[in-house]
Amino acid sequence: MPKKILVVDDSSVIRQVEETVLVKAGYEVASANGGKEAIRKMETATFNLILTDLNMPDIDGVSLIKQVRASAKHRLTPVVMITTESKDSKKQEGKSAGATAWMVKPFTPEQLLSVVKRIIG
Repeated sequence: MPKKILVVDDSSVIRQVEETVLVKAGYEVASANGGKEAIRKMETATFNLILTDLNMPDIDGVSLIKQVRASAKHRLTPVVMITTESKDSKKQEGKSAGATAWMVKPFTPEQLLSVVKRIIG
């Protein structure tokens, strides 16, 4: 059974790129266009990994991670923040919220797969 990943980003282009790369690598992928939709999807499904953007209009990535960590169902699910932000203060904010890893956009498909494989195989 393939591992299931939730991709959360308000950019449809980024979601499409991540989804394409991950599906080709054999993962099952669900996507959400923001934090609110991600939370709704987490209520009805279980994920092995969550990839989230930081800057989103409804619920930002740090707030989403805090909600994931407060969820009994997903509190141990690894969460990777994928963002254009590279400031140490932002990384620390993500880490404090419970981010497992941090990737800076733009990224290559190989970089994305390397991080995903390192975290969930």
